[in-house]
This record gives sequence, structure tokens and C-alpha cells, in this order.
Amino acid sequence: MIGLISATAAGASARDRLATAWPDRTRVYDGPVREAVERAFAECDQLVCFLATGATVRLLAPLLADKSTDPGVVCVDEAGRYAVSLLGGHAGGANSLATEVGSTLSATPVITTATDATGIPGLDTLGLPFEGAMATVTRAMLDGAPVTLRADAVWPLPPLPPNVTAGGAGGAPPTRSGGDDPTEPTAHAPLGVPMPSTPAGTVRPGATLLVSDRVVPLGPADVVLRPPSLVVGVGASRGVGVDEVYGLVVDVLRDAGLSALSVGELATVDAKADEPGIVGAAAELGVPVRTYPADVLASVDVPNPSDAPLAAVGTPSVAEAAALAAAGRGGELLVPKRKSSPQGRPAMATCAVVRRATRGRLAVVGLGPGARDLVTPRAVAELRRASVLVGLDQYVDQIRDLLRPGTRVIESGLGREEERARTAVAEARAGHAVALIGSGDAGVYAMASPALAEAADDIEVVGVPGVTAALAAAAILGAPLGHDHVSISLSDLHTPWEVIERRVRAAAEADIVVTFYNPRSRGRDWQLPKALALLAEHRTGTTPVGVVRNASRPDGTSHLTTLARIDPTTVDMMTVVTVGNTATREIAGRMVTPRGYRWQSEGAR
Repeated sequence: MIGLISATAAGASARDRLATAWPDRTRVYDGPVREAVERAFAECDQLVCFLATGATVRLLAPLLADKSTDPGVVCVDEAGRYAVSLLGGHAGGANSLATEVGSTLSATPVITTATDATGIPGLDTLGLPFEGAMATVTRAMLDGAPVTLRADAVWPLPPLPPNVTAGGAGGAPPTRSGGDDPTEPTAHAPLGVPMPSTPAGTVRPGATLLVSDRVVPLGPADVVLRPPSLVVGVGASRGVGVDEVYGLVVDVLRDAGLSALSVGELATVDAKADEPGIVGAAAELGVPVRTYPADVLASVDVPNPSDAPLAAVGTPSVAEAAALAAAGRGGELLVPKRKSSPQGRPAMATCAVVRRATRGRLAVVGLGPGARDLVTPRAVAELRRASVLVGLDQYVDQIRDLLRPGTRVIESGLGREEERARTAVAEARAGHAVALIGSGDAGVYAMASPALAEAADDIEVVGVPGVTAALAAAAILGAPLGHDHVSISLSDLHTPWEVIERRVRAAAEADIVVTFYNPRSRGRDWQLPKALALLAEHRTGTTPVGVVRNASRPDGTSHLTTLARIDPTTVDMMTVVTVGNTATREIAGRMVTPRGYRWQSEGAR
């Protein structure tokens, strides 16, 4: 919950605007300001104070306890011009809240956190648990001091600054990810052996950033990020206690030299989904429980099957099979099934530990029709999260300034869509955080389809919708898509013309509004006239037609014509052509398709 506090009528006005915009997220605190701040600070995750920054600082000072638990605080001036991230920029989410408040109130967000200001990703914002000297390593990254990156595997991290270089096990020289380009970011080198301990009274030169699920000794300038790479499979007898399950898991991880912070989930059989001991142990670890049907677990090949679980729940293995099933393809069994060892009675719990294979991330991002203000905030966030960007060269140029420093860019020209899709998937399979960009919506005649045809379940795939060319053009024309509509590409490079013609004819016979993509190029100048002729068999020559080129861009043009008067020679590949149905009308210079046909029958009476 976000607490809202104000002291004056002007501040209350801005406060109420935010409360109206976010009714389910906010709570207004009235009364004396000091008491309101104290109550909100104790009860809310975040605060927005419509007060002077000096006054807000004095009110907050006696309340501060720890940066990891204090709420994030944003301070907004009473005129609503600026949203200042004042407290808890990362841990409290104040930086992102300031951006949200700024967007909602048309205020300028003011963020002074060093990593955000310089474009360097904050290690404490990656959503990974960490141990060690976070502040020291972050300061080294900001100062340009040497930071050595050592990792068990390539994890999908955002781009890191050039002073962060990969080091091999035991301090081996940095290795690059390929090629001779000195600006290419280094690969994440494997953490082949635990870091050597630091003798008392000495300081290891430079800072070290580790990404590992192993327990490693840390020096005064080291931090380790804990990826969710481990799955713990658990089997249990009915009525097992939380302490027995949790104690077994902790002991097994400790003996194997693995960190409990890297456990992503507990896995078991469906029959144990509500077992209090398992559910309670998962709560202690702060992870979810995933369950599988017994027949699924029975099909998993395990090294230590047993008759006891087969008789009890219908599968010869629970702990090992569930952990392997949850880890997915390429999972490595690190700790085979082990029983608990309570004193004076038989064991009631078993567990096994599996390490997931490296799982990269592919975000397929739609950039919209071209205007910067039509690039969605989610698209911007994914661009800044990606360490590798893949895209058409002219689209890369549109958003290059949005990338973090160090982002590796793989760009190519027209006609190489399938190559870009394969490249993006390969980079994700290598463990990177990849953004594959396309114009409009990446799922509409763009890169999502060829990319997902290449991808399997060994990578995480995220789709980011964008404003399509059809929608951008429709907004310019008026409301041509007010009723049923369809988009059809006239390019026969990948689809035979016979198929395209059949689709156009079906749309014509069904009286559906049609938007043509890829309508005409120098090598394909007859398809658009043919498609228009097919529509004309079922619509009058006065049917409105909208022609929009470079929708939303500074050099964009549009005009409204009719099916009989449209000149196909004015159309090119940067144009979309929208043809109305029999109900579409030109009203005050705008193309409008009514939402229904009732008006036609009413007008005929």
C-alpha cells in the first residue's frame, strides 16, 4: 500500500489526483502531518509526501531504521512539478515509484541514485538474493575500478560496465565471448573452484562479483548473487513435522556446499501438495511448492528407486523424480536421495537436490509504429534489461539511446529476419538476457513468429506488445476499425498469391474492414490493384479508403479517398491501406465504421 500525505490545499489537490488514479494502491492519511507520516511509515510499503523535501526529511529522520526495511519515499512539490525519489530508491522501490508518479501527474521524476543516474544496473535491483559487500562492489563499478566477474554459468544479467571483466577459476585471465572487437562485453567465466580464502590481515586486490549457488568465502570487497538454480525434491510420510523437513533440506545443502538462497522451489508428488511439513518448510525457505502426478514422476529415470513410495503414492521415486522433473531438460542431480535422521524413530522425510541448466531470457519487443512516445514503458524496461539486442539496423537506430552502456548489439539488414530470429534464440540459449525487436507489435508480421518457431522450453520467452501500424493508422484516420476487421499482408514472398487472394475474397464476401500490410513495392506492383478489385466486387466505389504512410512519424502522411478513386502508385511498403465495409462512412473528414448495423435498419423505417 502507498500512503499519501499532504499539508496544504495545493498539496491535497495533487494528492487526490494520485488517489483517484490509483484507488486500489493508495491510502490517504489525514490529520496533523507528523502523526500522518508516522502512521503511514509504520503501515505502508511506500509513501508519497506532497511536502517540501526539507520538511519531509525532518519528519522521516526519527523513523529511519534500516535501508532494507524502511519504506520507499517519494516527495512531490505542492505544484506537482517534480517527483523526487527521497528514500529507499532501490530497496524501497522509490525510484520506480517516482517514475510512475511523474507519469501519472505529468511531473518530472528526480532520481539521484548513482547507478540509475549513470545507466549502470543496480545489483540490488536484479531480484536475486545476495550476500557480501554490495555497497563496496557497486561503488567500484561506479568509480570505474576493476571488478572481476566469476560465475557458475552465464545468467541473464543486464549489461555491466566495461570495468567488470570476467575472470576464470583461481584468477585466470579474463576471456572474451568471441570476436576481435575490444568493445564487446566479456563472457561470464565459470567458477570452477571455490574462491580461495583471504588470509587474515590481507585484502584481495580489486572487487569481485560472483554469481553462484555455492557457498564461497567472501572478502571485504566481494559480493555474491544467488540465482534460483537449485530445485529440492522432497518426499515425506503423512504427518511429518516442519522441523524435520526443513532441517533435512538445510543439512543437505550445507553438506553439499550449496546456498539455501539459491533454492527456487520445493518439488513433490501431488498427494503431498497439502502436507503441512512440506508446505511449512517451503515457507521457511521462502519458495513455492510444485507438485506432479504420480504417473509423471514414475516416468522419470532416477538412480535410487524404492518400493516404499511406489506402494504409498504410486511412484518409485518422489524426491529425485520431482526435483529432476521441476529442473527440466539438462538438470543435474547434485545430491541423490537422502533420508532425515531423527533420534529414536524412523525417518519421515527424504530430499534430493538438482541444479537447473542455464536458462536464458528472450524478450520479443514491439517498438510501435515509430513515434518515441508510442514506445511502451514495458518495452523500454526490457531494452534496458537486455545485455544483447538483436534487430533490424534501422530499428536499432531508433532506440539506441535507450540501451544501457555495454549492451551488445547484433544488427542486420532487410530480408534477414530468420537469421535474426535464430541468432536471438542462440544468444538466449547461451544464458544471456536478449531483446529481439520489431516494429509495431512484434507478433504482427514481425519477429515473434520466426523466433518462437526456433525456441523451445529451454529458454524463458517474454512477449512485449506494441502499437501496430494498423492501430496507429486507424487513430489518424478516425475510427475505421469500429466493427469487425482483419489485417492481410499482400507480400507473396512467403505466402502464395493464391492463398492471399482467397483470404481477400473471404473478407470481401464477409463485409469485413480490411487493412493491407506490405501493399506495394517496386517488384510487386500488381497485388494491391488486384486486391482492391476483389473488394470492389462486393462494395461500392464510394466505400471510404484510408491511406497512411509512416504513421506517427514526423514525415508521416495520410489521406482519405474511396475505393473507386484510390491511386495505387501513391502507395509503398511504408504505407498501410484500410478499406471500409458497407457501413463505413466519411464524417467530418474522418473515416468511421459504426459499432453495429442497427442504425441501417432503423434508418430504413
